[in-house]
Amino acid sequence: MKKILYTIILLLFGTASFAQTPVAPVSGTPVLKKTKIKTPPKDGFYARKDVDSSVMVPYPDVREEDVFYSKRVWREIDLRDTINSVLKSETSKLIDILMDAVANEELTVYSTKDTASGKLLEDNDSFKIALTTEEALRSARGTSEGDPDSSGKVGAPVLKRLRSDEFLKYRIKEDWILDVKRSVFEPRIVGIAPMKLVEDHWQPVFWVYYDEARPILSKSKLVNPSNDASVLTYDDFFVRRLFSSNIVKETNPANKTIIESLNLTDPKDPRKLYESERIKKGMADYEQSLWEY
Repeated sequence: MKKILYTIILLLFGTASFAQTPVAPVSGTPVLKKTKIKTPPKDGFYARKDVDSSVMVPYPDVREEDVFYSKRVWREIDLRDTINSVLKSETSKLIDILMDAVANEELTVYSTKDTASGKLLEDNDSFKIALTTEEALRSARGTSEGDPDSSGKVGAPVLKRLRSDEFLKYRIKEDWILDVKRSVFEPRIVGIAPMKLVEDHWQPVFWVYYDEARPILSKSKLVNPSNDASVLTYDDFFVRRLFSSNIVKETNPANKTIIESLNLTDPKDPRKLYESERIKKGMADYEQSLWEY
Protein backbone atom coordinates (compact mmCIF):
# COMPACT_ATOMS: atom_id res chain seq x y z
CA MET A 1 0.00 0.00 0.00
CA LYS A 2 2.83 2.39 0.89
CA LYS A 3 4.57 1.66 -2.41
CA ILE A 4 1.39 2.59 -4.29
CA LEU A 5 1.12 5.94 -2.40
CA TYR A 6 4.78 6.77 -3.07
CA THR A 7 4.27 6.01 -6.73
CA ILE A 8 1.21 8.32 -6.96
CA ILE A 9 3.08 11.18 -5.20
CA LEU A 10 6.06 10.86 -7.53
CA LEU A 11 3.78 10.91 -10.54
CA LEU A 12 2.04 14.11 -9.27
CA PHE A 13 5.36 15.91 -8.68
CA GLY A 14 6.59 14.86 -12.07
CA THR A 15 3.47 16.16 -13.78
CA ALA A 16 3.70 19.52 -11.97
CA SER A 17 7.36 20.03 -12.83
CA PHE A 18 6.65 19.13 -16.43
CA ALA A 19 3.85 21.68 -16.61
CA GLN A 20 6.12 24.44 -15.28
CA THR A 21 8.94 23.66 -17.69
CA PRO A 22 9.03 26.43 -20.35
CA VAL A 23 8.53 25.26 -23.88
CA ALA A 24 10.95 26.70 -26.37
CA PRO A 25 9.15 28.56 -29.14
CA VAL A 26 9.32 27.20 -32.63
CA SER A 27 11.68 29.21 -34.77
CA GLY A 28 9.84 31.67 -37.00
CA THR A 29 6.76 31.79 -34.76
CA PRO A 30 6.13 35.25 -33.13
CA VAL A 31 5.77 35.29 -29.36
CA LEU A 32 2.72 37.25 -28.16
CA LYS A 33 3.14 39.00 -24.82
CA LYS A 34 0.11 39.84 -22.75
CA THR A 35 0.04 43.49 -21.66
CA LYS A 36 -1.87 44.43 -18.56
CA ILE A 37 -4.13 47.49 -18.71
CA LYS A 38 -3.02 49.63 -15.80
CA THR A 39 -5.33 52.35 -14.54
CA PRO A 40 -3.75 55.27 -12.69
CA PRO A 41 -4.30 55.19 -8.94
CA LYS A 42 -6.74 57.57 -7.30
CA ASP A 43 -5.14 60.68 -5.87
CA GLY A 44 -6.62 60.22 -2.42
CA PHE A 45 -9.36 58.18 -0.84
CA TYR A 46 -11.98 58.93 -3.47
CA ALA A 47 -12.20 59.90 -7.11
CA ARG A 48 -12.21 63.68 -7.44
CA LYS A 49 -14.56 65.17 -9.98
CA ASP A 50 -14.29 68.36 -11.95
CA VAL A 51 -16.51 71.29 -11.04
CA ASP A 52 -19.93 70.96 -12.65
CA SER A 53 -21.19 74.24 -14.06
CA SER A 54 -24.76 73.15 -13.39
CA VAL A 55 -24.31 73.88 -9.68
CA MET A 56 -24.51 77.62 -10.34
CA VAL A 57 -27.63 78.88 -8.59
CA PRO A 58 -29.33 81.61 -10.62
CA TYR A 59 -30.49 84.78 -8.94
CA PRO A 60 -34.23 84.91 -8.21
CA ASP A 61 -36.07 87.32 -10.46
CA VAL A 62 -36.84 90.68 -8.86
CA ARG A 63 -39.48 93.06 -10.20
CA GLU A 64 -39.01 96.79 -9.90
CA GLU A 65 -42.35 97.23 -8.10
CA ASP A 66 -41.22 94.72 -5.43
CA VAL A 67 -38.08 96.68 -4.51
CA PHE A 68 -39.00 98.85 -1.54
CA TYR A 69 -35.44 99.91 -0.69
CA SER A 70 -32.20 100.00 -2.68
CA LYS A 71 -28.70 101.12 -1.78
CA ARG A 72 -25.73 101.09 -4.16
CA VAL A 73 -22.21 100.81 -2.78
CA TRP A 74 -18.76 100.17 -4.17
CA ARG A 75 -16.30 97.92 -2.36
CA GLU A 76 -12.63 97.09 -2.74
CA ILE A 77 -11.23 93.62 -2.14
CA ASP A 78 -7.55 93.61 -1.20
CA LEU A 79 -5.83 90.33 -2.10
CA ARG A 80 -3.10 91.04 0.45
CA ASP A 81 -5.71 90.24 3.08
CA THR A 82 -5.38 86.60 4.17
CA ILE A 83 -9.08 85.86 3.56
CA ASN A 84 -8.89 87.16 -0.01
CA SER A 85 -5.50 85.65 -0.86
CA VAL A 86 -7.23 82.61 -2.43
CA LEU A 87 -7.98 84.82 -5.45
CA LYS A 88 -4.25 84.92 -6.26
CA SER A 89 -3.42 81.28 -5.64
CA GLU A 90 -0.50 79.96 -7.67
CA THR A 91 -2.63 77.21 -9.19
CA SER A 92 -5.51 79.46 -10.18
CA LYS A 93 -5.69 83.26 -10.26
CA LEU A 94 -8.85 85.24 -10.83
CA ILE A 95 -7.14 87.66 -13.20
CA ASP A 96 -5.90 84.75 -15.34
CA ILE A 97 -9.43 83.33 -15.58
CA LEU A 98 -10.83 86.70 -16.66
CA MET A 99 -8.06 87.40 -19.16
CA ASP A 100 -8.31 83.93 -20.72
CA ALA A 101 -12.06 84.48 -21.19
CA VAL A 102 -11.40 87.87 -22.76
CA ALA A 103 -8.75 86.45 -25.10
CA ASN A 104 -11.13 83.67 -26.17
CA GLU A 105 -13.90 86.25 -26.74
CA GLU A 106 -16.09 84.59 -24.12
CA LEU A 107 -16.41 87.74 -22.03
CA THR A 108 -17.13 91.37 -22.86
CA VAL A 109 -15.35 94.02 -20.83
CA TYR A 110 -16.15 97.72 -20.62
CA SER A 111 -13.90 100.74 -20.59
CA THR A 112 -13.47 103.16 -17.71
CA LYS A 113 -12.42 105.92 -20.11
CA ASP A 114 -13.86 107.66 -23.12
CA THR A 115 -12.09 106.04 -26.07
CA ALA A 116 -12.21 109.27 -28.08
CA SER A 117 -10.78 111.70 -25.54
CA GLY A 118 -9.03 109.24 -23.23
CA LYS A 119 -10.51 110.98 -20.19
CA LEU A 120 -11.98 109.08 -17.27
CA LEU A 121 -15.75 108.79 -17.54
CA GLU A 122 -17.80 110.31 -14.76
CA ASP A 123 -19.83 107.11 -14.54
CA ASN A 124 -16.95 104.83 -15.53
CA ASP A 125 -18.71 101.71 -14.29
CA SER A 126 -21.95 101.98 -16.25
CA PHE A 127 -20.99 99.47 -19.00
CA LYS A 128 -21.39 101.99 -21.80
CA ILE A 129 -18.24 101.52 -23.90
CA ALA A 130 -17.38 97.92 -24.81
CA LEU A 131 -13.73 97.16 -25.52
CA THR A 132 -12.46 94.93 -28.29
CA THR A 133 -10.26 91.98 -27.36
CA GLU A 134 -7.12 93.84 -28.44
CA GLU A 135 -8.10 96.95 -26.48
CA ALA A 136 -8.85 94.91 -23.37
CA LEU A 137 -5.51 93.09 -23.55
CA ARG A 138 -3.69 96.38 -24.09
CA SER A 139 -5.43 97.95 -21.11
CA ALA A 140 -4.55 95.08 -18.78
CA ARG A 141 -1.08 94.16 -19.98
CA GLY A 142 0.22 97.48 -21.24
CA THR A 143 2.48 98.04 -24.24
CA SER A 144 6.15 98.67 -24.90
CA GLU A 145 7.93 100.17 -27.87
CA GLY A 146 8.56 97.83 -30.76
CA ASP A 147 12.02 96.93 -32.01
CA PRO A 148 13.54 99.38 -34.52
CA ASP A 149 13.99 98.25 -38.09
CA SER A 150 17.09 98.58 -40.24
CA SER A 151 16.38 102.28 -40.86
CA GLY A 152 16.02 102.98 -37.14
CA LYS A 153 12.27 103.49 -37.27
CA VAL A 154 10.53 102.15 -34.17
CA GLY A 155 7.91 99.53 -34.92
CA ALA A 156 4.37 99.23 -33.63
CA PRO A 157 3.85 98.90 -29.85
CA VAL A 158 4.14 95.37 -28.51
CA LEU A 159 1.94 93.87 -25.80
CA LYS A 160 3.73 93.20 -22.54
CA ARG A 161 3.50 89.91 -20.71
CA LEU A 162 0.61 89.73 -18.25
CA ARG A 163 1.92 90.19 -14.72
CA SER A 164 -0.70 88.69 -12.44
CA ASP A 165 1.02 89.98 -9.31
CA GLU A 166 0.15 93.56 -10.32
CA PHE A 167 -3.58 92.98 -9.79
CA LEU A 168 -3.83 93.00 -6.01
CA LYS A 169 -7.23 94.70 -5.72
CA TYR A 170 -10.71 94.28 -7.17
CA ARG A 171 -13.54 96.77 -7.08
CA ILE A 172 -17.10 95.57 -6.76
CA LYS A 173 -20.24 97.47 -7.64
CA GLU A 174 -23.30 96.08 -5.88
CA ASP A 175 -26.88 96.87 -4.94
CA TRP A 176 -28.47 96.07 -1.59
CA ILE A 177 -32.18 95.60 -2.19
CA LEU A 178 -35.23 94.88 -0.06
CA ASP A 179 -37.54 92.56 -1.98
CA VAL A 180 -40.90 92.83 -0.22
CA LYS A 181 -42.35 89.94 -2.22
CA ARG A 182 -39.80 87.49 -0.79
CA SER A 183 -39.17 89.51 2.41
CA VAL A 184 -35.43 89.41 1.72
CA PHE A 185 -32.77 92.08 2.17
CA GLU A 186 -29.82 90.94 0.05
CA PRO A 187 -26.89 92.16 -2.06
CA ARG A 188 -26.62 91.74 -5.81
CA ILE A 189 -23.19 92.16 -7.40
CA VAL A 190 -23.54 94.19 -10.60
CA GLY A 191 -19.94 94.46 -11.78
CA ILE A 192 -16.37 93.63 -10.89
CA ALA A 193 -13.17 95.37 -11.98
CA PRO A 194 -9.54 94.28 -11.58
CA MET A 195 -7.30 97.10 -10.37
CA LYS A 196 -3.62 97.88 -10.77
CA LEU A 197 -1.34 100.58 -9.40
CA VAL A 198 -0.96 103.49 -11.83
CA GLU A 199 1.05 106.53 -10.72
CA ASP A 200 0.67 105.59 -7.05
CA HIS A 201 -3.12 105.26 -7.40
CA TRP A 202 -5.18 102.09 -7.68
CA GLN A 203 -7.32 102.32 -10.81
CA PRO A 204 -9.78 99.87 -12.42
CA VAL A 205 -8.44 98.42 -15.66
CA PHE A 206 -11.87 97.57 -17.05
CA TRP A 207 -15.31 96.54 -15.80
CA VAL A 208 -16.95 93.15 -16.17
CA TYR A 209 -20.71 92.66 -15.98
CA TYR A 210 -21.01 90.05 -13.25
CA ASP A 211 -24.05 88.20 -14.60
CA GLU A 212 -22.12 87.54 -17.81
CA ALA A 213 -19.06 86.36 -15.89
CA ARG A 214 -20.95 83.97 -13.58
CA PRO A 215 -21.02 80.97 -15.97
CA ILE A 216 -17.26 81.31 -16.43
CA LEU A 217 -16.48 81.75 -12.74
CA SER A 218 -18.71 78.81 -11.81
CA LYS A 219 -16.55 76.46 -13.90
CA SER A 220 -13.32 77.30 -12.07
CA LYS A 221 -12.60 75.60 -8.77
CA LEU A 222 -11.38 77.72 -5.90
CA VAL A 223 -8.66 76.46 -3.56
CA ASN A 224 -10.28 76.23 -0.14
CA PRO A 225 -7.53 76.26 2.53
CA SER A 226 -10.03 75.32 5.25
CA ASN A 227 -11.44 72.15 3.69
CA ASP A 228 -9.99 70.16 0.78
CA ALA A 229 -13.21 68.15 0.40
CA SER A 230 -15.34 71.21 -0.34
CA VAL A 231 -16.07 72.15 -3.93
CA LEU A 232 -16.11 75.92 -4.08
CA THR A 233 -16.03 77.98 -7.24
CA TYR A 234 -15.13 81.60 -7.76
CA ASP A 235 -18.82 82.33 -8.16
CA ASP A 236 -19.48 80.77 -4.74
CA PHE A 237 -16.77 82.97 -3.25
CA PHE A 238 -18.59 86.13 -4.32
CA VAL A 239 -22.23 85.07 -4.03
CA ARG A 240 -21.74 83.56 -0.56
CA ARG A 241 -19.86 86.67 0.59
CA LEU A 242 -16.71 84.79 1.63
CA PHE A 243 -14.49 87.81 1.00
CA SER A 244 -13.38 90.71 3.15
CA SER A 245 -13.83 94.23 1.79
CA ASN A 246 -14.14 97.91 2.58
CA ILE A 247 -16.73 100.30 1.17
CA VAL A 248 -15.05 103.06 -0.83
CA LYS A 249 -18.14 104.80 -2.18
CA GLU A 250 -21.89 105.06 -1.77
CA THR A 251 -24.46 106.73 -3.95
CA ASN A 252 -24.24 110.50 -3.47
CA PRO A 253 -25.27 113.61 -5.46
CA ALA A 254 -21.66 114.60 -6.19
CA ASN A 255 -20.71 111.05 -7.28
CA LYS A 256 -17.58 111.19 -5.11
CA THR A 257 -15.67 108.47 -3.32
CA ILE A 258 -15.13 108.56 0.43
CA ILE A 259 -11.62 109.96 -0.05
CA GLU A 260 -12.93 112.74 -2.29
CA SER A 261 -15.86 113.53 0.00
CA LEU A 262 -13.61 113.88 3.07
CA ASN A 263 -10.82 115.65 1.14
CA LEU A 264 -8.28 113.09 2.29
CA THR A 265 -4.77 113.27 0.88
CA ASP A 266 -3.55 109.99 2.35
CA PRO A 267 -5.39 106.84 1.16
CA LYS A 268 -4.40 105.19 4.45
CA ASP A 269 -6.07 107.87 6.57
CA PRO A 270 -8.11 106.07 9.30
CA ARG A 271 -11.06 108.38 8.65
CA LYS A 272 -11.60 106.48 5.40
CA LEU A 273 -12.11 103.26 7.34
CA TYR A 274 -14.37 104.95 9.89
CA GLU A 275 -16.62 106.27 7.12
CA SER A 276 -16.69 102.83 5.50
CA GLU A 277 -17.79 101.23 8.76
CA ARG A 278 -20.42 103.96 9.25
CA ILE A 279 -22.00 103.08 5.90
CA LYS A 280 -21.92 99.37 6.74
CA LYS A 281 -23.55 100.02 10.10
CA GLY A 282 -26.23 102.19 8.51
CA MET A 283 -27.31 99.34 6.22
CA ALA A 284 -27.12 96.81 9.05
CA ASP A 285 -29.26 99.03 11.28
CA TYR A 286 -31.83 99.44 8.51
CA GLU A 287 -32.05 95.65 8.07
CA GLN A 288 -32.37 95.17 11.82
CA SER A 289 -35.17 97.72 12.02
CA LEU A 290 -37.21 95.77 9.47
CA TRP A 291 -37.71 92.81 11.80
CA GLU A 292 -38.18 94.64 15.10
CA TYR A 293 -41.65 94.96 16.54
